[in-house]
Amino acid sequence: MGSIQLDVKRTALVVIDMQKGIMSLPCAPYSPADVLGKTVELANAFRDNGGFVVLVNVDFHDGRDALSPVTDLPAVTRERPADAAVIAPELGPKDGDHLVTKRQWGAFFGTDLDLQLRRRGLDTIVLCGIATDIGVETTAREAYQLGYNQVFVEDAMTALSEEQHAHPLKYLMPRMGRIRSTEEVVAGIQA
Repeated sequence: MGSIQLDVKRTALVVIDMQKGIMSLPCAPYSPADVLGKTVELANAFRDNGGFVVLVNVDFHDGRDALSPVTDLPAVTRERPADAAVIAPELGPKDGDHLVTKRQWGAFFGTDLDLQLRRRGLDTIVLCGIATDIGVETTAREAYQLGYNQVFVEDAMTALSEEQHAHPLKYLMPRMGRIRSTEEVVAGIQA
């Protein structure tokens, strides 16, 4: 889309659900391994330039705290491995990273994410992770309502299908922020 300038003193990288249980799912258009590589590149660029990195995972106390509304589409049920909520070790956490555990799709509701960003004077988030149309999109909607500027890193997110990835990037995210590539974001941080 074009060049971008990011002041890391006012910007956080927010990484959604780059954890073992989510990364084991079949994804498209990018594999979880490809998204992980791009996300590690982003996180290192933020860390190397004094930026704030937030690693978000989803986990439950005992499973009874998971959302279970009545829906038309059946919930995907599968055995959760014991390490399902563990962040990919290649990503972190590293010293200075902030960890957020959410209990639903969005990273703001019921967590300290907004508080941590505001106390640091951060008004912009760079968003990436899995899945584009679930955790990333819900977090983006919450951030929009809270007044944050947003940058969506298209090649550092993926979904369960190419269509699910493409839809929010075409119709929703351009109305809430800017869409850029990993390369463009890293270049903007270093500028």
